[in-house]
Amino acid sequence: MSRSDEELVRDALNHLDMLKYHMAKGPFEDPTISDAVNMRLAAALETISQTSSVLREKYFSDDWRHMKSMRNRISHGYSLLDLELVQGTIEQDVPHFELQLRKALAQIST
Repeated sequence: MSRSDEELVRDALNHLDMLKYHMAKGPFEDPTISDAVNMRLAAALETISQTSSVLREKYFSDDWRHMKSMRNRISHGYSLLDLELVQGTIEQDVPHFELQLRKALAQIST
């Protein structure tokens, strides 16, 4: 049974909420914090990869390629992952990602 775009967007937003929860617990340099944050970021991106191509194109267009690349870096090259890169992504890109997800959810839900 395939999940709807709405369900997937809600799941991704839940992962981002947990990402923020973990970030509030301590410094990103703490391995427990960075592991939890990385897991949630990868999970949010993986969840969105399961949405329709129409949704991804509408809300993420050219950014999707970079987003998918980040998910792959976290998931497949974890021991080589640059924590500064991830921290920069969280600070600079995740707010826009969340905003776009909230826009998508508002439009899907109406």
